[in-house]
Order: sequence, then C-alpha cells, then structure tokens
Amino acid sequence: MLVAVEPSRRAVLTAATALPLAAMSSGCSSRSDSDSVRRPVTPTSSRGTSSAHPAPPALGPIAQKHAVRLGVYAVDTGSRREVRFHEDERFAYASTFKALASGLVLKKSGLAGLETAVAISAADLRPASPVSSRYVGKTMTMREIIDAAVRFSDNTAGNKLLTALGGPAGFGTSLQATLGDHVTRPSRYEVELSDGVPGDERDTSTARQLATDLRALLVDDVLPSPERAFLRDTMWRNTTGDTTIRAGVPKGWTVADKTGTASYGGRNDIAVIWPPDREPVVIAVLSTRDTQGSKGVDAVIAESTREVLRALGLVPAA
Repeated sequence: MLVAVEPSRRAVLTAATALPLAAMSSGCSSRSDSDSVRRPVTPTSSRGTSSAHPAPPALGPIAQKHAVRLGVYAVDTGSRREVRFHEDERFAYASTFKALASGLVLKKSGLAGLETAVAISAADLRPASPVSSRYVGKTMTMREIIDAAVRFSDNTAGNKLLTALGGPAGFGTSLQATLGDHVTRPSRYEVELSDGVPGDERDTSTARQLATDLRALLVDDVLPSPERAFLRDTMWRNTTGDTTIRAGVPKGWTVADKTGTASYGGRNDIAVIWPPDREPVVIAVLSTRDTQGSKGVDAVIAESTREVLRALGLVPAA
C-alpha cells in the first residue's frame, strides 16, 4: 500500500495491496450517485514535479475502520503538493460522470446550447430522476438538464447528457479528445453504469484521473471562462454532497462537488475546494466493497477529506 504527499509529477504508478472488504452501513439514493477493479493503471494526465512530505495522511486506518477499499487523489494547485492513496486503482465512477459530461457538453455547444430543447418521454425515464420525472411528455432545456444531473443526480438527465455527446462511446471519445483521458471507460447508460460489479472495468476510472479531469474543467482553461463559471456555479449549489467532501472541510470554505453511489457499497465524491485566500485543492475520494447490496458510508469520504487537508498543511493536525 502506498500513501504519499508530494508535489505532483506526470505519472506515478502504485502497486497497491487491496484492503479487506466487508459489509457496511449507510448510503444514498438507489444507484443514482461505485465499485471497482483493483488493477493499477497509468493516468493520462497530471502536472508538476518532486519530493515527499514527511506526514502522510491516515487513510489506511480510515479504510480499515469502515471496511472499504479506498482510492484518493488530491492536489493543492498552489503548492503542487499531492496526496495519493491507491490513486490508480479502478472504481466504478457512478454519478460523478455527470459533472464531466456537463463540462464536455458545455465545451461542445457553449452557453448558447443551454437553451436547446430536450424531449423527455416515458421511455426515457430511469429510477432516481426527481426532476425529469416531472417533464414526461414535455421538454427540458439543456440548462435544466445540467442542473438536474449535477445538483440532484437525476439519472434521466444524466442519460440525456450522454446522448448529447453521442452516447457512452461518444462520451469516451470526448474525454480523450478534450481532456486527454484514456483511462476512463464509459460503456453504458444509467442505471446500469452504476452496477459496479467487482472485476468489471466498464464504466470505471481512477481517483487520479477523475480529479485530473475535474481540474481541467473547473480550474484550468479547457472551458472558456463563461462556461467554466456556469459549471462551477452549478456544482457549488449541489444538493447531494453535504455529508461527503463538504462535511470534511472547515466552515467558510467553498466546495464544488459531484457525488456518486453504486451497488456493492460504492460511494464517491469529486470536488474542487477553495480555501479562503488560497489556490484551490482538487480531490477525488472513491470507495467500494465486495458485497452486493451493501451501503456506502459518507463518513469515509468526509474523514478522508479531513486527513487530506491536514496532510497538505491546510488545516491543523488533529
């Protein structure tokens, strides 16, 4: 197992020993918001340079306490220090994809495309669609689709984002062409993409890759400034993340996040965190188990976030 804090470098491979997995409690909505494959992979983008920090976070004990397999990647974009823990192992990304797909739709169509009408039929409707279920037989604008998918993790809206990109295959092509992401493997629509069966690499990614993609969309200049501001604002107002990464940051900090939940106890969150008067921190926390039907534990993500911020020197040690 490798736990490290260091300035980021272009490619770090981790040979990680899987933690024991067992049944767990607590969770979120039925497959609206990850499970995985343990083989480390090479990330397709990252930034920076060099050496280790003497105080790695206590992420291993958190994973053991909650009986999960855990993947974490975070980078302080100001200092370039990073925290890594099984960062290149695969997990089902679940609903975290909705933030990335929204960014790619904005890249493709711009703000003008937000007024595009999208028909919602009864056949389109998927479970856990609290917003789009009110529009059956009507239309939603792409603005409303993005809002529903990102802020409420609406599965039908998430599928409409995939359709706008040419389906799961088109989403994968857009990830590669726009973000240089050759790690993430889109294959299916909601809700099947959140199955997260152990050993199945479909609809999986890694903590490092998801954080790298989110950084490109929300912090770097992949999106024009107006589109980037729109996506940031939408993610700032997310309604599903109060007990995950947001619960692990000090009061007064700003968080733009997207959660994910899947079968086999999968629980994820990816975020950009803005401490007061500092450059942002980009973080992805992915967790899963081997037991079908087990629930994800939000505390895993909140506790991991606190340890990451301590390791980066942004909050006092416990």
